[in-house]
Amino acid sequence: MNKNELISAVADKAGMTKESAGGAVEAVLACITETLTAGDEVRLLGFGSFVVADRKATTARNPRTGEPINVPASKAPKFKAGKALKDAVNNR
Repeated sequence: MNKNELISAVADKAGMTKESAGGAVEAVLACITETLTAGDEVRLLGFGSFVVADRKATTARNPRTGEPINVPASKAPKFKAGKALKDAVNNR
């Protein structure tokens, strides 16, 4: 499912126009992005959690030359599925 299909599905489920559903989807994604950018996490009970994980600095190798490359430390957004979502996926 891509973003446009998600907007259509939300519009159908909520009984709203695609335009207002698109605004709602965009608002949810913006709120999640802003919260993660601030270093906080988003917990949706029964669905899952969006968190920011720290990645350590490492040394990798260029596959062509074998030369070592320093990969700096970074932060990565991650999603941890909640129990209800896991159960729904496994019991379909």
